[in-house]
Amino acid sequence: MSAPSALARPVGVPLGHRLAARAVLLPALLLARMSPHRIRAVLTLVRRGAAPAGPGQAQAARDAVCAVSLYCAGPRGCLPRSVGTALLCRLWGVWPTWCAGVRVVPPFAAHAWVEAGGRPVGEGAPDNYFGRLLVVAPADPDAP
Repeated sequence: MSAPSALARPVGVPLGHRLAARAVLLPALLLARMSPHRIRAVLTLVRRGAAPAGPGQAQAARDAVCAVSLYCAGPRGCLPRSVGTALLCRLWGVWPTWCAGVRVVPPFAAHAWVEAGGRPVGEGAPDNYFGRLLVVAPADPDAP
């Protein structure tokens, strides 16, 4: 027996944010089909020159991506959702910390998310609920 469920799309997302999210949706879906090594390499390249994203900016980007894609808003859309959120933030000149890893409590499962200010954005889980395996943090401005 299964329980009925409905995906809730964020409401009140500005038109400009939704249009920008549509622009990054196809690249996010294509990147999500690549190997973890390739995703990390591409995101590491894309983040160059961006300032760290604040929690509000990252949440606005996540909301915009979920507003334009039911797949990204769904329970199996975490990888394209997180990549799309990061790409949309980059379009706005900032970069969140993109993470891929696992839940550290049963049931164990892979997951991808973004963080800002050291906390997961829009996940509704405690800070230590996920274990990081891959991370693409904002670039250090002092690094060559």
